Amino acid sequence: MERLKVLISAYACEPGRGSEPGVGWNMARSLAAHHDVWVITRANNRPAIEAALATDPVPGLRFVYYDLPRWARFWKRGLRGLQLYYYLWQVGLYPVAKQLQREVGFDVAQHVTFVKYWAPSLPALLGVPFVWGPVGGGESAPPPFHADFSARGRLYERLRDAARGLGERDPLVRLTARRSHTALATTPQTAERLYHLKAPRVIVRGESGLNEDELAMLGSLPAPEVASVRFVSIGRLLHWKGFHLGVRAFAEAGLSEAEYWIIGDGPERARLEVLAKELGVADQVRLFGRLPRHETLRRLGESHALVHPSLHDSGGWVCIEAMAARRPVLCLDLGGPSVQVTADTGFKVPPHTPGQVVEDLAGAMRRLHTDPTLGRRMGEAGRARVCTHFSWTQKAVALSRLYAELVRGEEAAATQAVHRSAA
Repeated sequence: MERLKVLISAYACEPGRGSEPGVGWNMARSLAAHHDVWVITRANNRPAIEAALATDPVPGLRFVYYDLPRWARFWKRGLRGLQLYYYLWQVGLYPVAKQLQREVGFDVAQHVTFVKYWAPSLPALLGVPFVWGPVGGGESAPPPFHADFSARGRLYERLRDAARGLGERDPLVRLTARRSHTALATTPQTAERLYHLKAPRVIVRGESGLNEDELAMLGSLPAPEVASVRFVSIGRLLHWKGFHLGVRAFAEAGLSEAEYWIIGDGPERARLEVLAKELGVADQVRLFGRLPRHETLRRLGESHALVHPSLHDSGGWVCIEAMAARRPVLCLDLGGPSVQVTADTGFKVPPHTPGQVVEDLAGAMRRLHTDPTLGRRMGEAGRARVCTHFSWTQKAVALSRLYAELVRGEEAAATQAVHRSAA
C-alpha cells in the first residue's frame, strides 16, 4: 500500500492504557507501520508518550501537543468540566490542524478519540478525505429496564439523552457528519444516529483492539483448575453495566456448586451485595472491589466464562479480552458486545424485559455448567475471532485499505472535474 500522510485527532492518547487512551495510542502506533502519521493530542499526554517512544521508537509517528490557554482551563479538575473542555479543545485545535495541513499537505485526516458521536471534529474541514471515528454513544438502555435503576441511575439516563439531543442539534456536529467521507460507528445503534445526521457513508466497526503482547499474554492464561463452573464480571459497578441482571440470573440458574465473581467498584456495590443476600447466593457471589490489572487478568484466568450484561456499552473491551483468553461471553444483544460476540463465541441475549433477560442468561449458565466442552469450543472460536478482527495490526490494515479507497476516489473526482472544465 502507498504510504500516505495521515493526520489523527486523538484527545485521549496514552501508552499502556486501555479504553479511550488506549484507542488513541494503539491506533496511531499501528497505522505508523503503513503511513507517516501526525497526531494532535493533549499536552498532558506528552510525558507518557515521550517515555514510551524513548524506549521503543516508532518511525513515521509524530506528535503535536495542544491545549487551551491556561486561563481557559483553570476550572477543569479531573472529570469535573471534562465534557465542556473536550468540546472547546475540539474547536480550538482547528487552527493547529490547518497550519499543519499547510506545512505537510495531508492525504487523509481521521478523528479517533473521544469515541463520541455528539461532539464535533473540525479536521473534517481541512479539505482532505476525513474519517470520523470510531465514534459511539448511540446506544440506550431499553425503557423496560429503567425500573430496575436507582433514582440516581434514572436521572443519569435522562441527562444523557438530553446531552445527545443537544449534540445532534449542534451545527458543528452536523457539519462534521456531512463533511465526513466515511464515519465509523462502533454499533448499529450509533450508525442510525450518524445517518440521521446526514453522514454520507457509515461502516460499523468496533473501537476495541488488542496489541500483539496483550494477545500473547491473554492466550497464555491456563484453564481453571476447579471442576465447578465459575463466572466473572469485570467493570465499574454502575447501573447501566447490568451486573444486577447477572446476579439475578446466577441465582435463577440454581447451580449450588458454582461461583460468581464480580471485579470492580462503584456506586452500585452496596445494592449488589444486598441483592445477593436477598436471593440467597451471598456465599457464592464474591465482590472483589477494584483490583490491579494483572490481578484482574489472573482472576479472569481462574474463571470459565465472562458475564457482561451491559445495557449501553459502545466498546466492551473486557469482552474481547475474555475471548482472547478463550472464555465464552454471556452478554446482551446490544451495543459493542453485540458486534464482538457471535453465536460461536458466546451467548447474546435479546433485551426485551429484565425477567426474560434473567431467564435467558440463567439458561446459558446452566448450559455451560452441564456441557464443559461447549465452553471450550466457544473459547477457541472467540480466540480466533479476536486475532482475525480485533488485533490492532488487523485494524491498521483495514484502515489503510479504507484510506487508499478514499484517496483514489478523490483523485478520480479531481480528474473528472478537470475533464469537465476542459470540455
